[in-house]
Amino acid sequence: MALFQVPPPTRYDVRFSIAGIPVRVHPLFWVISFLFGFSANNILFSFIWVLAIFLSILIHELGHALAFRRYGLRSSIVLHFMGGLTVPESVSWGSGWANIALSPREEIFISLAGPFSGFLFAALIFLGVIVSGGSIAIHWLLGFIPLPTLSSLPFGGAILSTLVYILLSVNVFWGLINLVPVYPLDGGNVARYALMQYDPLDGVRKSLWVSVIAGGIVAFVALLFLRSIYMALLFGFLAFQSYQTLQARFGGRF
Repeated sequence: MALFQVPPPTRYDVRFSIAGIPVRVHPLFWVISFLFGFSANNILFSFIWVLAIFLSILIHELGHALAFRRYGLRSSIVLHFMGGLTVPESVSWGSGWANIALSPREEIFISLAGPFSGFLFAALIFLGVIVSGGSIAIHWLLGFIPLPTLSSLPFGGAILSTLVYILLSVNVFWGLINLVPVYPLDGGNVARYALMQYDPLDGVRKSLWVSVIAGGIVAFVALLFLRSIYMALLFGFLAFQSYQTLQARFGGRF
């Protein structure tokens, strides 16, 4: 699906590098991020939202990229459609090019490095707020999902307070959502490689069924309890996509 594939380069891409890791930002990243955070009553909020999304996704993908580097693989980051991808590069081998085979444990580490980079970033923000004399309240969504909410910040005014609030929300809530075992989220990759390690012959098929079931459950909860049509549609679509993959590769057999 195009949403989860690397988009072709455009003349309007923003390019830079961090710690030797190339980063490319597709123009649709800015457009879609702005539309998702658009507020007619507070246009400034929309721009703060875009900045927070940019920083959060970049840090998430840098976690993946640094994990690839740990195992000897170079990678590049592409931000697009209010999301991101970290793409490992092939390495020269003799007269050609090849991919380094990673073990399931290494793949799991790389998958977890993204969301946990976001958790670390949120923890540093949390610590910074507390040290500066501010306060943060923790609310529990559905009784078990922590949602940190900025209560007060003694400096920076409304702009910085809004930025901190969004950064905490995105890196904690969406970091946890990203760990749900649904393809192509990081949690889906973790489930896949964990099941492959446990059952090399049938692990992929089992992980696809986990993705179908987990995606359906999250879509149901999002619609019924969270009143989020966006989340319900997203996870419903991802569950359907996993089921289509099951049908294509395994005939949908249990």
